[in-house]
Amino acid sequence: MGRPHELAVPPGADAASLARHLNRAHDDFVSTGRTDPAVRSIVTDSWQRSLASGLDPEIGLASVVLDDDALAEIRALHPLAAGMPVIRRLLVESAADAGHLVAVSDAAGQLLWVEGSSSLRARAESMHFVPGADWSEASAGTNAPGTALALDRPVQIFGPEHLARPVTPWSCSAAPIHDPDTGAVLGVLDLTGTAEVASVQGLSLVRATVAAVEAELRIQRLHPPTSGSVAGAGWSMPSLDVLGARGATLRHGTTTTRLSLRHSELLLLLADRPGGWRAGELAVALSDDEQAQVTIRAELSRLRRVLGPLQLASRPYRLENAVATDVAQVRDELAAGRLRRAVALYRGPVLPDSTAPAVQRLRDELHLLVRSSLLASDDVDAILTFADTAHGRDDFEVWEQALRILPSTSPRYAQVETRVALLDDELG
Repeated sequence: MGRPHELAVPPGADAASLARHLNRAHDDFVSTGRTDPAVRSIVTDSWQRSLASGLDPEIGLASVVLDDDALAEIRALHPLAAGMPVIRRLLVESAADAGHLVAVSDAAGQLLWVEGSSSLRARAESMHFVPGADWSEASAGTNAPGTALALDRPVQIFGPEHLARPVTPWSCSAAPIHDPDTGAVLGVLDLTGTAEVASVQGLSLVRATVAAVEAELRIQRLHPPTSGSVAGAGWSMPSLDVLGARGATLRHGTTTTRLSLRHSELLLLLADRPGGWRAGELAVALSDDEQAQVTIRAELSRLRRVLGPLQLASRPYRLENAVATDVAQVRDELAAGRLRRAVALYRGPVLPDSTAPAVQRLRDELHLLVRSSLLASDDVDAILTFADTAHGRDDFEVWEQALRILPSTSPRYAQVETRVALLDDELG
């Protein structure tokens, strides 16, 4: 009789008896290729994918693909670095006490952090469960983080459900972590240890922590750390967010203001050109129709009333205070070669509802800059993160680049190949 699709050890099941049956089913599959109907389909499907990738189930070990320098660089730039304090507080501390490990991978299956019980970390080194190792199915066989990544859903793997023999003494529960704005897979959170990790409680802990991490990422983007100060006031530099938003969000000090679309357009253009605009230039920038300069002046007068301490000067119209924008942040990250951070910041096109010619140009220029950087890159994690978003989902060239550089053994290769074929058919 089969087990529930998601739970590896259902409530009330005898873990020791289940392990004995799974060991026999595992041995039979490895020697004959036959699958036992009592083994969950999520497991047997993964076994078959793992074998197809060339994994040796008797001696296969995950590849360690990142050296210390590469690991440090990816950790520093990865968006999940911001979620690690939450993971440590909610999961790592209790895991260490219980004798378990907590691991966080990127979207390609590379382990970036492995924390928890020090004695268990030392034991886990023998199966290459270490930072820098590739725990995708193709590299490590059936395992919770790799299979969760392949399926984009929470997964538990109990003992002998692992395909690679060196991993069968362990159990694990894992769930993908998604970007709260775009839905892209950022990585996977995994809890590894004894059989109790594959319980209902183990998976619940992982899911709750993932939800908390995604909430923390959302909160940090709503209240990002600011730098600099408003001249003469001693306040943090105001910031303006316009990416993927119908209207901009302006933050200064502890105040957050949601702007109308017209005020969003005006403030973005003013922030993006410190030298300022003449009224006639702004009229052309905002509309293809001829707008009376008096109308622009009236809008700017209304804008002044919502700017708080920000000073709007005239002749030309300009901001007296520097305003940080998420547009400028993305440009800066790309210029510095920090592609993953740029993709994480790029939550969507600039003010997508705006029809103002100058905003449309800015929108197109930034999108082209992000795309061209991705198409010239071999960073598959950044490319897939962009491709998974609403603004990258139908981008044939980006998916084609992902397929070009993705190893055929990757857990996402088949999905990317299918997506490229589908887009190719749609585009004729």
